This record gives sequence, structure tokens and C-alpha cells, in this order.
Amino acid sequence: MSTAYAIGILLLAYIAGSIPTGYWVVKSLKGIDIRTIGSGSTGATNVLRAAGKGAGIFVLVFDVIKGYIPVALAAYLEQSLWSTLPFYYPHLIPTLVAIICIVGHSKSIFLGFSGGKSAATTLGTLYGLNPMAASLTFGWWIAVVFASKIVSLASITAAIACPAFMYFCGAPPAVLVFSLVACVYVVVRHKDNIKRLMAGTESKIGDKPKQPLTPSPEISGPDAGTDPASSNSGNLDQHGRKSSE
Repeated sequence: MSTAYAIGILLLAYIAGSIPTGYWVVKSLKGIDIRTIGSGSTGATNVLRAAGKGAGIFVLVFDVIKGYIPVALAAYLEQSLWSTLPFYYPHLIPTLVAIICIVGHSKSIFLGFSGGKSAATTLGTLYGLNPMAASLTFGWWIAVVFASKIVSLASITAAIACPAFMYFCGAPPAVLVFSLVACVYVVVRHKDNIKRLMAGTESKIGDKPKQPLTPSPEISGPDAGTDPASSNSGNLDQHGRKSSE
């Protein structure tokens, strides 16, 4: 029975992580597929540019919560449900739940396994595992955002700093390993942002969303490559100018 509960909470973690908050919010407010504009991400930063500050804040908070609840629940139930399992290791189930949550956010079952960069959902899982280290990580993120106005830079550097915060806050080995795995995952998910940062072309807070000339390769389904908001603006040639076609 304990094994069944473990499998159940892992499935719950994936479904919770998969909730495409940004996609649904922008679709309901603007009638467009957020994956076809800006960075193509469903995360709060792209929502901010596409639908405004209120929508962006809502998505940020909800994405943090959907990472926190499954992990906090797993941590609460750990001793009563899983401490007697033959493969039990302290904090193992909550950290597995955390990993599944962040993968669910970026590979959502509701969006053909596409999604966001997992930064906000990762923060939520950190609060479920070690609130002090999570608060330090969030504080770092806020400081870099205010200093640079570049959210991706804040997310990348916060992910890199997180394992150090976990170590100094006395996180157990399983949680420390998770912070390293999450760091690598979040940084890899930001690989395109890193390229733009190095080229000096990364967008800052307040910049208008840019319409990509081609849809993200992760987009699938009937909305792929279609932006209703720009359907009447004419075709674009390869340089982004309107063509006569």
C-alpha cells in the first residue's frame, strides 16, 4: 500500500507540474497561444509581456504553488507512509516528487510535452524541501532582477547559487543532490536565453513581446505556428518585413 501511495503522489506531482497556467491565462485573456509569441515559453515572464503585469504575477504565484503543494505533502507523509519501504532513503520521495514537478512544468502533458523554463515551479519545490534556502534563492533572484531587469539572468544565477544555499542551510544529502539536479535542469532549459545574453540581445522587463518568424519546435497541435493576434497583419518575409503575398 505504501508503494501505491508513492506512485500516486508521483503521478499527482506530474499532473500538478503540467498545469499550463501561462498558456491558459493568455489564451483566455488574449485568445492567443503564448507559445507562438515572445520566447515561446509558457512561464510568467513571457506572460508578463503578452498579457500584462497582473497576469504575469498570477502565473508566477500559481507556478510556485503547484511546485510547493505536492512536495510539502510528500514531506508531511514521509514518515507515516514510506519510512518502512525496503528502498526507503530519508527525503527520497519528496525529492523525486520535486523532480517530477519541474519536469511536468516544462514537458506538460496538456501541451504536447512543451512548456516553460521551470524556474518558478522549481522555487516552489525548494520551499517544500528547505524554506530557508528557498528564501535565500528567491532573494538572490529579486536582487538580480532589480539590478539587471533581465529575468532570465536572475533565474540562471539563482539556480546556480541554490546548491550553495542548500549546503549552508544544512540540507540533507538527498535535497542537496536535488538542488544540483534542478540547477542543471533550469540552466539547460535557459540555453537559448544564455545565447541571447552572450549576444547582448536578451529582452528586459518592459520590452514588448517579439513575434518569432517560426514556431518553437516543441509546439504541436492545431495552434502550432498560429497567432490569431497577428493573423491580419500580413505575411512576413525572412527579414520580418511584410510581404505583398
